[in-house]
Amino acid sequence: MGYWDLEEGKDCVQKTWITTKVATALGLVGSAYYIVAFQPDSALQALQKATAGTVTMASLGAIFGMATCLSAQARDKPDDPLNYFIGGCASGVFLGARTHNAMTGTTACLGLGTLAMLTKVGKMEGWRVVGPPKL
Repeated sequence: MGYWDLEEGKDCVQKTWITTKVATALGLVGSAYYIVAFQPDSALQALQKATAGTVTMASLGAIFGMATCLSAQARDKPDDPLNYFIGGCASGVFLGARTHNAMTGTTACLGLGTLAMLTKVGKMEGWRVVGPPKL
């Protein structure tokens, strides 16, 4: 089953597991590109950079999945796009704390929250990014 197949506000652990796996994969790919683009001095330094990037992305995915699901439960509005904004914003706040920069956290909160909310709205309304147009 995929993320969108699970009911909103239910199965928080399973939804969080899915978002964590996807974010971890993105972190691994991003770390690999970073290491190729900015070659470190040693293998140990490459491993440290890869680990830091991957763990940060995995944490962002876990925070997003759990915050979105818990928000849906607490607000008793499972299909509300605001839940996704809250999850994205929580992830952004973590990113700001990770970088020790309030401006990064604020910007990431607004950016990731808006992106997540628009993704949910698009899913609800059937927006298509790729593929042939519906006639």
